Amino acid sequence: MANRLLATITGLLLLGGTAFAQGDRRDFEVFNDIAKEVRGYVHYSVFDDISASVDEGVVTLEGKVTMPYKRSDIEKRVTRVEGVVRVNNRIDVLPVSTFDDELRYRIARAIYGNPNFWNYAAMVNPPIHIVVERGHVTLTGVVQSPVERVLARSLASSFGAFSVKNELRTDAEMKALLEKAD
Repeated sequence: MANRLLATITGLLLLGGTAFAQGDRRDFEVFNDIAKEVRGYVHYSVFDDISASVDEGVVTLEGKVTMPYKRSDIEKRVTRVEGVVRVNNRIDVLPVSTFDDELRYRIARAIYGNPNFWNYAAMVNPPIHIVVERGHVTLTGVVQSPVERVLARSLASSFGAFSVKNELRTDAEMKALLEKAD
């Protein structure tokens, strides 16, 4: 049976990869290289969210990006990774909307401008991603504690979004996911 590996790039990047079984090593190495490619993509921002799975070299990319060129650029970058056999690109492009853009920026300023999140704001790839689609907000990524998760949602809820979905996970939850994959 094929070993299956699935993880959110923004979440797994903050953790080590020691929790995977030796049989998953090859797919895990490919996954790590994919994560580096996505993180290293200069146009990947806190307003985009990409997840990837690797199964015997077949990569499935999912998520949402703010511009069409990001979708194709990320696919090209992933295709060049050694060990990638094929890429299934299921990344959606968010619709163009001035309302969504303004909502993204206001929420990002509120979260990353809050003293509790300054340490995240100083990171090259901040771990909290803010996806806005037609006025609906989804927070993804990893935070250190349940308190930070609740605070981020609270900050995001104060700008007139139609809904706020909180998919943030804590470091402990991500570690548990990795152990479960073992």
